[in-house]
Amino acid sequence: MKLLNKIKRGEVEKVVIEYPDRLARFGFEYLKFFMESFGVELIVLNGKEDEEDVKKELAEDLIAIVTSFVARIYGQRGGKKYDNNPG
Repeated sequence: MKLLNKIKRGEVEKVVIEYPDRLARFGFEYLKFFMESFGVELIVLNGKEDEEDVKKELAEDLIAIVTSFVARIYGQRGGKKYDNNPG
């Protein structure tokens, strides 16, 4: 949002990104159109990511998400300790 506001105020002349999905996973063409309508040049250094790299990155993201949820589940269970001998 900060970038879009700066573009609207005329504070940005160029936006340089490595890959289109680093700007937005979805809606890249809309953002490109928005920038161009305000006279901002959008420079993409690498037009396409290698498909294998994309698949690997998505798999790593999925594993990280699952790992996070598993840690929460086991963390909740591990935090409860019962004292069978209250004496």
